[in-house]
Amino acid sequence: MNEMLGNHIRALRNAKKLTQEQVADQIGISRQKYARIESGVNSITFDILSKVAKVLDVTVGDITKVLDETAAVAYRTGEESGSSKKIFDMLDLFYANKSMCARLQRRDMD
Repeated sequence: MNEMLGNHIRALRNAKKLTQEQVADQIGISRQKYARIESGVNSITFDILSKVAKVLDVTVGDITKVLDETAAVAYRTGEESGSSKKIFDMLDLFYANKSMCARLQRRDMD
């Protein structure tokens, strides 16, 4: 997920013909930290994501839409690798916990 966001941010930055140094200076972090965000090594906080969006003159949704598009494509093609697999795993865990919670509540009522 971090890598997909980073790649998309890099593409948006390159489209604006800005350097990593320029973006990092404008959002108030080091160029090294910004480079790690673009490479997917560091996670990006919402605060930094908002600042990056402002510098690149886009919305946060414009940056994060890459996550939605990738998962939808993977789901339609039946692929379960990368972020879509993580989403399916989280859904499985959610429903397992929901089922367990319902059973415990029924047991407590008896």
